[in-house]
Amino acid sequence: MLLSRFIISSMPLRIAFDLDGVLADMEAELSRQSEILFGPPSTPVPREDAPESTPADAGAADEAADGVADTDTPPRLARLQLSARQVRRLWRHVESIDGFWESLSEIESGAVARLAALVAERRWEVIFLTKRPETAGATAQVQSQRWLEARGFPLPSVFVVHGSRGRIADALGLDVVVDDRPENCFDVVVDSRARAILVWREDENELPAKVRRMDIRVVQSVDESLAILSKIDGSSRARPDFVGRLMVRLGFKEQALG
Repeated sequence: MLLSRFIISSMPLRIAFDLDGVLADMEAELSRQSEILFGPPSTPVPREDAPESTPADAGAADEAADGVADTDTPPRLARLQLSARQVRRLWRHVESIDGFWESLSEIESGAVARLAALVAERRWEVIFLTKRPETAGATAQVQSQRWLEARGFPLPSVFVVHGSRGRIADALGLDVVVDDRPENCFDVVVDSRARAILVWREDENELPAKVRRMDIRVVQSVDESLAILSKIDGSSRARPDFVGRLMVRLGFKEQALG
């Protein structure tokens, strides 16, 4: 009986979820804080002063000098038309807010609780990855854990990380990484054996062409990613593991299935 259960069992899926842009609505809160500092966006900033992409890309020299956070800033934040100097000021302001990361809303109401229910049902191993900078109050890790617990995910494992998500996935032996940044998904596919799921809520026409050429699954919501994860989990459970295949070859098939 024990042999039977051992053979038909499979290793639980090891999954990483990005926080900001996937589960937590950092963009909305950054936009609100920007309006507090600078008012609503109106006049476009001069081209030479405008950030090329995101606050995190404002320039390595400026980051080193002014302490700009290396974070997963949503690309759409660039639509606020902030200058590089304003971006740095915005992040300094954010870092002064006590408990900033606990104040964010969910992008999809109830998504964290739905994820937690699936994790409990299917015995998945889940970690949450983020590049959140420190703010006043508890550490970014503790704030993130509190945020997840408050929305129904008990005892969350949160890693505040830097560098390639692919190398992290490889080092931790992850099966799937769910992220909202194409570049992070590229890293996962190139630098690890994990599968990448890209949560893309933008216009499909804005999706980088490289995504379509790589083995990256694109979804529009967390719920859609959970459906895919359930299918992956179901297919992995249907396949016998290495020990199971070995026992069958040794003639234990009937005993195992009995």
